[in-house]
Amino acid sequence: MAQSAASAFQRHSRNAALSVPVASAPERSLWNIEAIAVGLYFTRDAFAGAGRYYLNVLRLDPLWFFPDIFAIACMATFVYRYCLQGRSIIATIVFLYTIVALIIGYIFLGTVAGLSSSFKMFAPIFVGFCFCQRNIDDTPWLMPLIKALFFLSILGVLASKFIQFPWVGFAYESFGATRQAGRLWWSQAELRLAGFAADSTMASYFILITFVFTATRSRLWWVIVWGAIGLWTIKMTTNKTSLGVMAIFICAVLFIRILPEIQRFKTLRLMAISSFGCILIPIVLIVLFSGVDLTKASPGLFSMWDRINNSWQKPFVYMYDFMPIGYISGCGLGCFNYPQNLFSPEMGKYYVAVDNFYIGTYLMFGPIFLVFMVLAIKSLRVSTNIDKLTVCFVMNIFTVTILAYGPASGLLMMGFIFSDVFARSQTGRFTSGTPMRLRRPPVPPSMSLRPAE
Repeated sequence: MAQSAASAFQRHSRNAALSVPVASAPERSLWNIEAIAVGLYFTRDAFAGAGRYYLNVLRLDPLWFFPDIFAIACMATFVYRYCLQGRSIIATIVFLYTIVALIIGYIFLGTVAGLSSSFKMFAPIFVGFCFCQRNIDDTPWLMPLIKALFFLSILGVLASKFIQFPWVGFAYESFGATRQAGRLWWSQAELRLAGFAADSTMASYFILITFVFTATRSRLWWVIVWGAIGLWTIKMTTNKTSLGVMAIFICAVLFIRILPEIQRFKTLRLMAISSFGCILIPIVLIVLFSGVDLTKASPGLFSMWDRINNSWQKPFVYMYDFMPIGYISGCGLGCFNYPQNLFSPEMGKYYVAVDNFYIGTYLMFGPIFLVFMVLAIKSLRVSTNIDKLTVCFVMNIFTVTILAYGPASGLLMMGFIFSDVFARSQTGRFTSGTPMRLRRPPVPPSMSLRPAE
């Protein structure tokens, strides 16, 4: 059965695979720059609370920014691979407009510290972009690391229920602003446990995202057992978003596994593309419930009421007052994001936490982001990459109420999803340049299409 599933998927991929220029063909290597960056970011963010604390104790604070050096290297790699070597118009426009958005953001924020923070904030997306026509499995050690982080994240949350970690409440400086790691929060009389991470949201996110990558390569019994343990652990963090997304993902995996093998990949891709419908959820909720006091129905709906009436609307009101041209150009990198809150004395008082990735990114880049999204969705419609389709499904639901610019790994995953937009499908070309000799990409791993045990 496993062989027949693999052969069926191979036949499907021969018909639907994206053409890959030989010059950009992925190589299985221990030292892919994007894989090293993913490993560093995932490890740093999963252990953000503990890492910040012990680096400060050992007077090694600069090492905290070590992954950011690799993100900058990935930016250079992106320019070389896709702008210069691949001659991709989309890649070139994305890179150039990122520079424009950085300049506009500096004008909006008004400080060099804000400029630096905005650059650091956005750089991880280029790590994800460098996975264009590449996959996590191209580097042998990366998946074992991600699986280990899944178990360690669960262990950290469980341990924090019984142990008071020394980094809880620890304050540190970043670009001259004081921030706090490992804060304790109470939610409806329950303690929000952060484990080794900086806060409960990050802890729950890492249990979720590492489970997603691991589940697609695991047997059904593993998904059920460790999915249940993951759900229970996320519940201890009291993060409702991660809990709900984890439950939806497990149900989706079980649904796909019970389908006839010939329908599984088609269903996965349909679910991934359909998940972009989540972009409309804030608009629908604003139309239906703006001005309605949802807390009268249930006190637990306060966060949703706050998002509908403040988080998703006020930034557009403020932008009209202070930067009307932003409706066309965007208000630049860092606006209505943590650089504005921490490093802009003038605009900081108008900061609003935008709890949605697509709204937050649209504010920074303007309508050109919509054009990029149309092209990205088009590229995913012909994608044969199981990891990208699966992460797309999960992150589109997750980012309905999460900005995903912090931790950096969240933004990195969004770049990972959209990365194949920089390769032309069907014609065998990048978005510009002369035709290149082609070869078919390796068949994506068919573990998520494994027959149900």
